[in-house]
Amino acid sequence: MERGTLTRLLLTIVHACPCVEEVIYEKFNFRGYRWVKAMIHAIHDVNKRDDILPNITLGYQIYDTCFTMSKTVENSLAFLTGQNETTPVFRCSSGAPLAAIVGAGGSTLSIASSRILGLYYFPQVGYASSSSLLSDKYQFPTYLRTIPSDAAQSWGMARLVHHFGWRWVGTIAADDDYGKYGVKAFKERVEKHNPTCIAFSETIPKIYNREKIQKVVMIVKQTNATVIVVYSADIDFHPLVEELIISNITGKTWIASEAWVTSALMAKPEYFPLLGGAIGFGVKRGEIPGLKEFLLDIHPGKDPEDDLAIEFWQSAFNCTWPNASIPYNTDNRKNVTGHENIVDFASENFCTGEEKLEDLDNTYLDVSELRITYNVYKAVFAVAYGLDQLRLCEEGSGPFVPGSYCAQIDEFEPWQLMYYMKNKMQFDVLDEYVDINDKGDVYTPYDIINWQMNDTGGISFVRVGLYNCTSETDDDFRINNDSIYWNTPTQTRPRSACNDNCQPGYRKGIQQGKPACCYDCIKCAEGQISNETDARECTSCQEDYWSNIPRNECVHKDVEFLAYEDALGMTLIALSVFGAMVVLAVTGVYIKFRGTALVKANDRELSFLIQFSLVTTLLTSILFVGKPENWSCQARQVTLALGFSVCLSCVLGKTVMLFLTHLAKNSKVAEKVRMSMRPIFQKIIVLNSVLTEVGICAAYLVLDPPKMLKNTQFLNVKIIFECDEGSILFLCVMFGFDVFLAILCFLTAFVARKLPNNFNEAKFVTFGMLVFFIVWISFVPAYLSTKGKFKVAVEIFAILASSFGLLGCIFVPKCYIILLKPLRNTEEIVGGKAAMNDKSAPPTSASCTSEVVNTTVSTVLED
Repeated sequence: MERGTLTRLLLTIVHACPCVEEVIYEKFNFRGYRWVKAMIHAIHDVNKRDDILPNITLGYQIYDTCFTMSKTVENSLAFLTGQNETTPVFRCSSGAPLAAIVGAGGSTLSIASSRILGLYYFPQVGYASSSSLLSDKYQFPTYLRTIPSDAAQSWGMARLVHHFGWRWVGTIAADDDYGKYGVKAFKERVEKHNPTCIAFSETIPKIYNREKIQKVVMIVKQTNATVIVVYSADIDFHPLVEELIISNITGKTWIASEAWVTSALMAKPEYFPLLGGAIGFGVKRGEIPGLKEFLLDIHPGKDPEDDLAIEFWQSAFNCTWPNASIPYNTDNRKNVTGHENIVDFASENFCTGEEKLEDLDNTYLDVSELRITYNVYKAVFAVAYGLDQLRLCEEGSGPFVPGSYCAQIDEFEPWQLMYYMKNKMQFDVLDEYVDINDKGDVYTPYDIINWQMNDTGGISFVRVGLYNCTSETDDDFRINNDSIYWNTPTQTRPRSACNDNCQPGYRKGIQQGKPACCYDCIKCAEGQISNETDARECTSCQEDYWSNIPRNECVHKDVEFLAYEDALGMTLIALSVFGAMVVLAVTGVYIKFRGTALVKANDRELSFLIQFSLVTTLLTSILFVGKPENWSCQARQVTLALGFSVCLSCVLGKTVMLFLTHLAKNSKVAEKVRMSMRPIFQKIIVLNSVLTEVGICAAYLVLDPPKMLKNTQFLNVKIIFECDEGSILFLCVMFGFDVFLAILCFLTAFVARKLPNNFNEAKFVTFGMLVFFIVWISFVPAYLSTKGKFKVAVEIFAILASSFGLLGCIFVPKCYIILLKPLRNTEEIVGGKAAMNDKSAPPTSASCTSEVVNTTVSTVLED
């Protein structure tokens, strides 16, 4: 706490000096005078008690620091010498020994005096100097205090800022040790655990300078920080408040240090538009019995030599005391904002002595908020308890060497009293336990105070919370948010940030050259989200999820596969079933006309196997539709490969016989081979081919089978359910064997295509193989260039096209003759032994009739 009073405490004898404030206004400091009276009242209470210092009387001297460092140093030296001289070689005055010093009011003043008093190890107890610098016992070995250190208050302010989520805060400090070290501790604490940044940090000059003050006003006006922390005494902060009022600055929330949070100088109704809703930390409040009556017990007529009482009376009632040593009224000397010159004049009204103190309404008689005053009272008792411990020392068991002797209460050195005050400073006062630690600090709770307007138009200090710092590491922060008055247009908690919050779906990005609290809002990338305000990073969605358009939620990815209910899937299934029905219809025709020459030609059983394999391949297309599963992935490719291998091996069995028939035209050896061939050999070719394919498929399924795969590689927003084909080598070998069979079928059929029969099956097989090759050659690039369900559709189309091609080229011509040209379905005509008698029918292949050579070879092989 910052105040302009330095109090001296002696033992046994009392000396008094006036207490006035002589800075800027040079008006009487009623609050400081109340502190003086509280000290005197505490001394009287100590002197009345029998349990503390019995038969010993405490006295006092009062020195006025005038709130200046030079006056503080001068008074410290004068106190040590006992003379007006300031050379502390020895004490010239007689009387009671010096005991201790209570004060000074300001941290800077206490620092100045303590540096001198510490040289002599002279005890000093502060009641309002809270600078954390005074906790350094190396620099200030004899300083103790009854007010908490600013380190605790700064921690509480940081907790307050973090509690309300303020990230952009300005600071204003008095240009002294109290303000500078207080703001320094606050900055360190507020920036340690949370990304709170300091928007600006300005100082208030100790000597009035309107130009500097207006510079601070301009910064406050231009900043976008709505929360400002002020570490300053009320008399230092007051000129800045006057300028802020003139500039009509509103909408700011002020965080007050204990130095001005309950100051009557600041708590004026005209300041409420600016300072209303301020939140600050007030030191522990106490009740002092009998203080109000003691304050009222003052009159200049009791002691004509009491200049302090006379000046108080003149200032309080704005009159001049007759024949007083103080011939003017200090309150009439004005220099409020620096616009007026100081003018000295005496009041024309003389004091009558009949004025009523009860009618006064000033800080002196205000005992509703006894905070610093209460600390003054405790400081006096701290010295009294230290002296009492010194008095109770028993000879022979004392703490001093040599001889374990004790100091005498009527004659002791300051360092001897300091021993007891440093090591045994625990005592009770007004039902409160006071414990001053080895650093000279106490840990007492702070009241969190909010400025609110009461019903009478005045300002009330409403307690809205508690901050109890019990040690350097443990603290308890409690606040009732609902009871706080906010001085904002909406009367809601203000927001203080460098820029607007980043909404969900965005993350904070660093702005180069600016504090961490200033950032850009960057939209989350695809597949990432942020579902909170001011997110530092975006979170990636899980594998099966993707970000929605606002990027604030992960949603299930769209699943893609060729479903049964899709129009494309239904169409392909319909085509597959239709093809199977057509093949079955062909089978029915073959069964009905199984005894005819065209059906029996070139192994009837192989024809049935081909039809069965075509049904298998056509229906295999259904396995490609629907959501892929491990079993369907394995079944589809293996079934397709086996179906084609059965079909192609049967076709190969047929074309081999045709190939040998072609060779028999010009080779007797080939003729003998052809004649020795039986239908069983054709079936052996089929069996060997199918068994080879079965072996390849079995190895494929055992060693590296296909499996279902959720593919997210190509489309991040979709999950493509497809089959991972496993070993590409096995897949190529499996279908490569089918290709090998197809090539053999094509070559053998191509060679035998010109056999002189009326119905040459080799020609139609050749066309069928060409269709097969064209389809699958076209399939490969189409398959590789498509993704998702269309990739499966391309493969199904290739299966259907190749199956329909084989069906159409191999069986449709035969069914045409069987059903529509039954007269041509004879062994003679089919074998080429007789000419066709159906002149209206178009010739089938390049039939040889009368134009063929005389050695016509029949290709009709009975089953």
